[in-house]
Amino acid sequence: MTGEWELRYVRDFAHIDGTNIAAAGGKGAALGELSRIAGIRVPDGFCVTTDAFRRALAGVPSVDAVFDRLARLEPGDGAAIRAVSADMRRRIDDVGIHESVAAEIGEALTRFGEDVPYAVRSSATAEDLPTASFAGQQDSYLNITGPTAILRHVRRCWASLFTERAVAYRVRNGFDHRRIGMAVVVQRMVFPDAAGTMFTADPVTSNRTTVTVEAAWGLGEALVSGRVSGDVYTVRDDRVVSTAIAAKTLVAQASPEGGTRDAPTRAERRAQPTLTESQAVHLARLGRSIEAHFGRPQDIEWCRVGDDVHIVQSRPITTLFPVPAADDQEKHVYVSVGHQQMMTDAMKPLGLSLWQMTTPRRMHEAGGRLFVDVAPALATPSGRAGLMEALGGSDPLLGDALRTVLDRGDLVPSPPEEDAPSAPAGGPPSHTAPALDAPDPIATDPGIVTELIRSGEDSVAALRREIRNVSGPALLDFIRTDLAELKRLLFDPRSLQAIMAAMEASRWLNERLEAWLGERNAADVLTRSVDHNVTSEMGLALLDVADAVRPHTDVVAFLRRVMDEGREGDGFLDEMAGLVGGPEAREAIRGYLDTYGMRCVGEIDITRTRWSEQPAALVPAVLGNVGNFAPGEGGRRFERGLQEARRKEEDVLERVRALPDGGVRAEETKRMIDRVRTFAGYREYPKYGMVSRYFLYKQALLREADRLVRSGVLREREDIFFLRFRELEDVVRTGAVDAGLVRERREAFRSYEALTPPRLLTSDGEVVTGRYGRQDAPSGALVGLPVSAGAVEGRARVVTEMARADLAPGDILVTAYTDPSWTPLFVTAAGLVTEVGGLMTHGAVVAREYGLPAVVGVEQATRRIRDGQRIRVHGTDGYVQILA
Repeated sequence: MTGEWELRYVRDFAHIDGTNIAAAGGKGAALGELSRIAGIRVPDGFCVTTDAFRRALAGVPSVDAVFDRLARLEPGDGAAIRAVSADMRRRIDDVGIHESVAAEIGEALTRFGEDVPYAVRSSATAEDLPTASFAGQQDSYLNITGPTAILRHVRRCWASLFTERAVAYRVRNGFDHRRIGMAVVVQRMVFPDAAGTMFTADPVTSNRTTVTVEAAWGLGEALVSGRVSGDVYTVRDDRVVSTAIAAKTLVAQASPEGGTRDAPTRAERRAQPTLTESQAVHLARLGRSIEAHFGRPQDIEWCRVGDDVHIVQSRPITTLFPVPAADDQEKHVYVSVGHQQMMTDAMKPLGLSLWQMTTPRRMHEAGGRLFVDVAPALATPSGRAGLMEALGGSDPLLGDALRTVLDRGDLVPSPPEEDAPSAPAGGPPSHTAPALDAPDPIATDPGIVTELIRSGEDSVAALRREIRNVSGPALLDFIRTDLAELKRLLFDPRSLQAIMAAMEASRWLNERLEAWLGERNAADVLTRSVDHNVTSEMGLALLDVADAVRPHTDVVAFLRRVMDEGREGDGFLDEMAGLVGGPEAREAIRGYLDTYGMRCVGEIDITRTRWSEQPAALVPAVLGNVGNFAPGEGGRRFERGLQEARRKEEDVLERVRALPDGGVRAEETKRMIDRVRTFAGYREYPKYGMVSRYFLYKQALLREADRLVRSGVLREREDIFFLRFRELEDVVRTGAVDAGLVRERREAFRSYEALTPPRLLTSDGEVVTGRYGRQDAPSGALVGLPVSAGAVEGRARVVTEMARADLAPGDILVTAYTDPSWTPLFVTAAGLVTEVGGLMTHGAVVAREYGLPAVVGVEQATRRIRDGQRIRVHGTDGYVQILA
């Protein structure tokens, strides 16, 4: 194309590349890139740039007022979304196309052919991007001929930026309507023998070693829109490994009047393959070339005319979970750390790096989550046995996925005779399978727990004193040094001994008492109201806060306003001082925060907002306790649990004494009951100590961030959350930051938040899922892992954010996962169902402590159970029934 084609509103593909998304939109920029790839044929065409769209918008009457209305839309207000989007489309259609834009489009059509059919396709600036595909959100039109018709359809593409579905998608995902522009691709039509899609990674398993090709007769429109099923070819290593031929009853064809129409497929072609194997392999090779050019797996649309293949679109596959980077060609098996830690949300870079500085295990990052490569351990006999016992025992779905990997034999070779140490996944040993060799036994001495807790509290107190006045590079050095103290406490042999003693005693009691008495999960009751369980105490302490609030009606009314208004920060606490009873209520809340204010949802990520930073997050739970319980409930509940444990102890000991050798067995059982009650509560403490330290680190780092903001180094204090610890050290020392890196990290984190991390991921990108191999659940029941005995029936409350929970006594809490910050809800709930969890994870431990029947590891529980449905939780047998 000559220089005269450097027009303002129109560019051909030769003058577009991946840097031109702002002008050509995602689809247009991708077509420009595709046209540069050797061996890839792209039908000729051009792009009407976003400048043309903005010129049209400038002529829309009261356009700013309409954008203001769009900005105020709420995701759930379908009627408002429908009305405002229709208004904007009508206004754009009324404006028409400026004569200078129309002239340039006419010039382009003269160059490419005025009276030939074109595809006119929307290309939004937020479309077909690595972080959001927006697939199907805007309109495209096929087989459009003549300048007048093309101009009309360009205008329709502009208006389609404001279809109801497109506006709803942007509202739901937080995109600014003003910042998104619309380009339009005008591309010569290809009338193919067959057309379809191609994914350069398996769309079901995410395996990057396979290419999946779908094909149907005629235009690809019917296949893409789902009106017809296509043939599916799976290609791996230049070989078709599977083929599924569909009954292709419809074919999309060009209509003589313009556009397309569906016609019945000729009978002899319905079951005829649309591609030969060599054609499928050829397509897969083209797909790999395109993938290599863009540097990530692609979703590609293609057309075949004879043996010639034309590529008409390529977009990133945004739903794939990223694969951890590896600097070798070995096979890896990655196990999710988040599933062990009850924190499957994405973490920011500072949180990821600090967690890795805390744990002794090497971890790998992907999608804002952490993984451990267990392939080396699986390759040894003891490592394999240890992993299957530790991980498979606590999470049957992960255990089954590991067995699938081992049975296939394509990722992990059979172990040799020689042995090597195992390497279970996880982090600090208090909240996962044992990360180190099993410690020697410990005496059943309550003084050991008291001393461990005192030592941890003294260490945190010393940190609080010493870190207060440290700043600059010395602060980062101080934190690095103090992490050694944190690890000393976490991995103190006595601490590990205490944790293991409780786990082993609990296992002993459950196994022996079931074998001797038929008593299942007896330890669940025997460990109620144990001493030193800081997480259970946290839930009961909030009942005491409610006792301080309840007598004062003005305070209760004020807190309801705080909740209804969605207040943030801690300013409301000072406002309470002028109310009758306000000072007492304020001191009760502050006292609670002094002890538990370092906690929050996702607390292993140092960047998460803590309760002390956002006390309003606790207000719904406090008000729930005010309305649902009488004064003194915290003490009564602990005493009730203690009496239940004592009665259970008396009962099992009496029944054991009646057995052969009953005296010896009862004596041994009593020793194990004493042992489990001595140490069971301590298991929650190491994480409490770790999170206490993390919060002190965070407060100090934010003070340093404020200094960097004042000096102009950072734009805002939260920028430090998007730097790794080592990078933050460099920023503090040099007084310079890579602002582009921070922006890039922010955008990446936003995309990671939308991803669901797998329990197990291979280096091929394959997500291997497990199943419960059980046949004992009733038909239609949702199967999971039983972690707290009993059965309960009640109303399901599906909760995605703790701060928005609205539970009444008797309700059953259904959520993705729980960590200690969810404990205040457990005092109201009658049962628990989670998607993630194991026998020794937070929800299980606290559910047993509070006597709540609980089933964890129920896949997609928050989608399969609707809020308000009546369900029955079978905590002993491990399944959930939906009753109504």
